[in-house]
Amino acid sequence: MEAMLPLVLVLSFLLLPVLEISLIIVVGQAIGGWPTVALLAAGLVLGGWLVRREGRRAWRALNAALSRGELPERELGDAALVMAGGVLLMIPGFLTDVAGLLFVLPFTRPLLRRLLGGVASRRLESVQARAGFPPGMTGLGGQDPFGRPSAARGESGTAPHGTVVQGEVIHDDDRP
Repeated sequence: MEAMLPLVLVLSFLLLPVLEISLIIVVGQAIGGWPTVALLAAGLVLGGWLVRREGRRAWRALNAALSRGELPERELGDAALVMAGGVLLMIPGFLTDVAGLLFVLPFTRPLLRRLLGGVASRRLESVQARAGFPPGMTGLGGQDPFGRPSAARGESGTAPHGTVVQGEVIHDDDRP
């Protein structure tokens, strides 16, 4: 599956313009040329306004989380989704407008954040497994990068486990 990802991306970038143009033609034939152009322009204006509003909201939430000293996972996810949605809304077409609105709207964004977060998490675990890293390499689940529990790192005030190698640090400044 992962070897097919570049192929899927290339095909999607090639097929998306064809689908968008086909849909614009179908809508144009159904409601007329000028109403279709007006609908695309209205989507652009509405999308710009919505991205601006939700972007400000995401920025304020991110700053508030940082000022409280919290890890702003949800806020960073929202900011990334608003940015991606903004890009999709600026691309002319109905399919990208629908996808962009799903990324930007405040009631659909949490669903997409959870969905995409789960996909990214599974992808990261798959890549780590292929690379031979132990589970928990990202520090999630109370583990350090080597798969040991956090307490084994000495965070509880105890010395870390393992072999201690004595050595001396020589700085270039100390040489005569």
